[in-house]
Amino acid sequence: KKIKATETGNIFAIGGFVGLYINILNFSIKRPIIILFTSILLLISVMVTYGNIGKGIIFFPEVDPDAGRVIVHARGNLSVYEKDEIIRDVEKRILKIDGINSAYTNSGASSPGSNDSADTIGSIFVEFADWQDRNISGKEILQQIRESTENIAGIKVEVREPEAGPPTGKAVRLELASESFNSLNQSVEMINKSLKEIPGLIDLEDSRPIPGIEWRLSVDRAEAGRFGTDVVSVGNVIKLVTNGIRVGGYRPDDADEEVDIFVRFPEEYRNISMLDQLRVLTANGQVPIGNFVNKTPENKLGHITRINSNRILKIESEVLPGVLPDDKVNEIKTILKSLDLPKDVLLTFRGQDEEQKAAADFLSRAFLVALFIMAIILVTQFNSFYHALLILTAVILSTIGVVIGLLIMGHPFSIVMTGVGIITLAGIVVNNNIVLIDTYQILVKQGIDRTEAILRTGAQRLRPVLLTAITTIVGLLPMVTRVNIDFTSRQITIGGPSTDWWVLLASAVAFGLAFATLLTLIVTPSLIALGIKTNNFFSNNKFFLKNKKIANIET
Repeated sequence: KKIKATETGNIFAIGGFVGLYINILNFSIKRPIIILFTSILLLISVMVTYGNIGKGIIFFPEVDPDAGRVIVHARGNLSVYEKDEIIRDVEKRILKIDGINSAYTNSGASSPGSNDSADTIGSIFVEFADWQDRNISGKEILQQIRESTENIAGIKVEVREPEAGPPTGKAVRLELASESFNSLNQSVEMINKSLKEIPGLIDLEDSRPIPGIEWRLSVDRAEAGRFGTDVVSVGNVIKLVTNGIRVGGYRPDDADEEVDIFVRFPEEYRNISMLDQLRVLTANGQVPIGNFVNKTPENKLGHITRINSNRILKIESEVLPGVLPDDKVNEIKTILKSLDLPKDVLLTFRGQDEEQKAAADFLSRAFLVALFIMAIILVTQFNSFYHALLILTAVILSTIGVVIGLLIMGHPFSIVMTGVGIITLAGIVVNNNIVLIDTYQILVKQGIDRTEAILRTGAQRLRPVLLTAITTIVGLLPMVTRVNIDFTSRQITIGGPSTDWWVLLASAVAFGLAFATLLTLIVTPSLIALGIKTNNFFSNNKFFLKNKKIANIET
């Protein structure tokens, strides 16, 4: 009976939930302007509220790590055995922590292709036990590693989480470029001093060469020629206190390759002071090397990096657990404006900030392209720009539900996962509105009054729209609540690293669809009624009727 009443009977005679909805809809379509401005005001209010009390913006979801990397920094002329001894001490402390399954250790200098700084003497890759078999989270294990190794004298221990998404290095990365190395050094010194005062930043480092001295030997060629010698002879003599001079080679009977034979001074004579005592054999006999060689100390350079012919230095830092990198980047940008950096230094934010902006630009363009394609299809389908605009308006207003969900759940806005969720939500919202408007147009073509057609459309499409929303939301609830169901072992668990990946996307679709359903059932019919009232206003207005008649006569 109710179904028949929605088609041909008295629409206001329907009772129950459908009748309640019809009365609410009848109230709303009589006040379409109020409904429209309330929706716009709600959209603005929600966005402002999230900007003030929300959890900020992140690139990828924060997933509890199942592994970690411990990097040990130290400076000095350490042998590989001394480095290994230091790394062993760090390793022993780490293995005492509960929740660690295994540790893979590598001692020695950092490899050229890695992002490790020049003072890295070793690293330890730590694998945690399965999250179900330990009582603490991966972040808590990493924090215990920091605390257990922070009091080791002479070294600096850095703890890193595995990167989620594209490799971006540390959370905060600044790149300074200039043709002047002095300007770069000055800028890095000023920025480092400011960053050390910002709370929430840890493991601050830069790519400046490690402080050290290297001795440069300059040969006076004219003076060397006067003594009857050359640069090659001088170099061979100096090799006696460094790597040695190759004098030949031999191949043992049990070897496949030749063995080099080098000659150099005993270890106790291989030092800097010995350079002043060397003598070069010349045509005039042995001549002290100081007669034509000058020894000067200079700053040691480990490597030189250039991009587009400019020298490059980098400043990197991690953030404390619970601190958003985007907030710290914005804070750093504010501080940099107050620094008097050299004019020839170009500063660029790289790493996560750069990737986050690129992802945001891509998803924004994808969303706009999707809206444009939807608009073309909708105009073709309904032969009405206004009805197409209604549906696209509903898509934009549906983001209110997404933001409300973030506020309720206490989640940050993920550029990737929440952004993809919004694009996914758009497809569902468009589908529900197409069903509604298509039914309305069919009823109008049957000769039903437009206002009555709106009410009958709402009554007829209430059940399909609600079923679509409810089934979708219920299907997403396990991901929203982080419930993990294993049908093989018949176990239900809450939480886990896998659920952290999808909770933001599922929450965006679930909360967005819940609010979009309200838009579809109330706001969209109200905007249809607004179009009817606007059309009636222009049709009954004497001024517009007069201009219309004049236009018809001229035509």
